[in-house]
Amino acid sequence: MALFSKKDKYIRINPNRSYRELPQQKPEVPDELFSKCPGCKHTIYQKDLGSDRVCPNCGYTFRITALERLALTVDEDTFEELFTGIETKDPLNFPNYKDKLAQMREKTGLDEAVLTGTASIKGHKTALGIMDSNFIMASMGSVVGEKITRLFEYATELRLPVVLFTASGGARMQEGIISLMQMAKISAAVQRHSKAGLFYLTILTDPTTGGVTASFAMEGDIILAEPQSLVGFAGRRVIESTVRENLPDGFQKAEFLLEHGFVDAIVKRAKLRDKIAKLLEFHGGQQ
Repeated sequence: MALFSKKDKYIRINPNRSYRELPQQKPEVPDELFSKCPGCKHTIYQKDLGSDRVCPNCGYTFRITALERLALTVDEDTFEELFTGIETKDPLNFPNYKDKLAQMREKTGLDEAVLTGTASIKGHKTALGIMDSNFIMASMGSVVGEKITRLFEYATELRLPVVLFTASGGARMQEGIISLMQMAKISAAVQRHSKAGLFYLTILTDPTTGGVTASFAMEGDIILAEPQSLVGFAGRRVIESTVRENLPDGFQKAEFLLEHGFVDAIVKRAKLRDKIAKLLEFHGGQQ
């Protein structure tokens, strides 16, 4: 009986404090363990997305980085990066712009919003460009324009096809009119590549908007798109206020563009590599 009479020896209770006042520890879940699908709104375990980053429930295609895209697309150990080390002159002396660029380089591992180089895709050598929306929304500034222009010039000289994955929020406002001039600059290089009888393939990814859409994104000999990609020039509200009409739902989605002849095909991410390789083979890609 002594055991029960001395229970305070084993269980110490503060009579002046309610148990409700004790701090409650919540289980911690790592931030990147789950993702919420924008398509079906389900919470998905990251590993269930796979390397393709596609929702297993509804097929929604998540945005991926340029380095992830590279790993999914090219033959192993064949990518050679070109045109690195080019820096903007910051023509407007825009406040904190260079600091922002430095932060983006550290965050993404890229030197700018587009990754450029050469690689083999199922044995077909090609000049390759991949835009990354994680780098200031892949906005097109002078360096992006210079890298893509040089890519086309290099491909023309070596008689290589060009495969370009587009993604962009538009022109880079921190560089003003200089950013808009890149549209004409790249388009001229695309024309020279085309006149040399060489193949240019564009793959529109989410989102491809603004000056990129209004120039080289829509100049490919064949234009592919990933499912449900947002593709357009101006935003919905800007267009509706300009034309004073209500626009149909989904009018800037890849499926709408396919229906109206602006895109040649919509290809699921898992099948893109095979489709690109077949097009390169058909159009005389180098082995």
